Parts: sequence; structure tokens; C-alpha cells
Amino acid sequence: MTTYNCFANIYDKLMEHAPYEEWTKFTLQQINIHNKAVKNIVDLGCGTGIITVNLAKLGFDVTGIDSSSDMLTAAADRAIKTNTDVTWIHQDIRSLEGFTDIDLFISYCDVMNYIVNKEELISVFNRVYSSLSPEGMFIFDIHSLNYVNNFLINKTFSEVTEEIVYIWDCEQGEIPGEMFHYLTFFQKDVDKYVRFDEMHHQQTYELKVYRNLLKRSGFSEIHFYADFNIENDFLEKNSERIFIVAEK
Repeated sequence: MTTYNCFANIYDKLMEHAPYEEWTKFTLQQINIHNKAVKNIVDLGCGTGIITVNLAKLGFDVTGIDSSSDMLTAAADRAIKTNTDVTWIHQDIRSLEGFTDIDLFISYCDVMNYIVNKEELISVFNRVYSSLSPEGMFIFDIHSLNYVNNFLINKTFSEVTEEIVYIWDCEQGEIPGEMFHYLTFFQKDVDKYVRFDEMHHQQTYELKVYRNLLKRSGFSEIHFYADFNIENDFLEKNSERIFIVAEK
């Protein structure tokens, strides 16, 4: 799993149009739909902490976890600037530990796609399950296979601004749903541009795989939603982002 250490410096600029408010809204909707009494939330792969801080501002006791110390530094700065109380923990979610009686775990912006093999994925699910309260819930999102196959793999993306230039190549892996993202950035530094490169490895599976692994971990109810839509007319083939809600 990439640490995002170089990437953290410009992450928010690249993600400025991301629908963070929609993720926050979706979280609240799921709490209400499933009638959960949620007091504490753990955000797995919190990045620079936008969603984490949003939820803390709403009165939840929130902890943000990320494997990148640079991401967590940016997240902590955000919390300080907004006078928001959040606990930040530097930890790889594949080695999640130290949590008990958590009401809700969340993991957004395709963090779970960075868990690229089933053994590690079920390990994460097991650790989340054992850390939840008796009525706890786990919400995460993934790229749909439709989105991966038709809009990501074997595509090149680029953008040029005053401060940042990037080129992003997404290459297909050896198995369905596997992809390698090769990113080259040029960031302006006074009178020159500084280059750095990142490689991100992701994997998405058919929904039945996630359902089966979550069931094996002990989750009793599994629900699927698409593209922030809470309606029941779920169609995976037309979706870009799949939300998976698992109840203990």
C-alpha cells in the first residue's frame, strides 16, 4: 500500500472537486437508515482528514488512521485550524489494533481497493469486526468493475495548472479488476518545477467476493449502494463507486 508521502503535499489541490460533503451526508444517512446510536467513529485511511474533521464537527468522537505520516500531518493541521478535536493515529489498517467497542468504522475514497489480495482483505474485515460494538457498522466504498474496465484501465489522464502538472497512466493488471496507476507530477517551486513519481496498486473484486468475505468475518447484514444513492434500485453495471455497508 502506497504511503502517499510525496503525494500528500499536493493531494488536496488535486482533490479539490471531490464530493467530500456527499461522503459526510451518506454516512449520516446510513446511521439513520439503520437506526444506529453512533457516538464514536474511526476513519480508516483518512488521508488529509476532510471527512474526518467534518464528522467531528457534527459532534462525533472521531479517530483518523492513515499509514502516511505526511497525510496525518496535513490532517492534524486541518483540525487545529478549524479548532476541531480529532485523534490521529499512524497505523497501517492491515495491522489494525487497539480498538474496542467502536460504533462505526468508515473507509472512503477507494481505500479498500489498496488492499490487493483477499487474505489481507479478510484480515482487515476480521480486525474491524472484532473492534466493533455489538450493534456496530462498517461502511466503505470501492471502484466498481464497470468503472475500472471502461473508464480507468489503459487510459491516460493529465492536467496542467500554474502550480502543478501531472500525467496519470492506468495500466491493467494480470487479473480482472487489478490496476497499476503510474503518476508523474511536476510541482512549481519558486522558478522551477520539481518532479516526483508515484505508483499505486489497486484491486477491485466482484461484489459477491466482498459479501462472502464480510460474511466469513461475521457480519450479519450486507447492503450495497451506488454513487451516493440510498435508493433500492441498485445497478452495479451502471455504477462508478459502490458503497458497502456491513452490520455486525
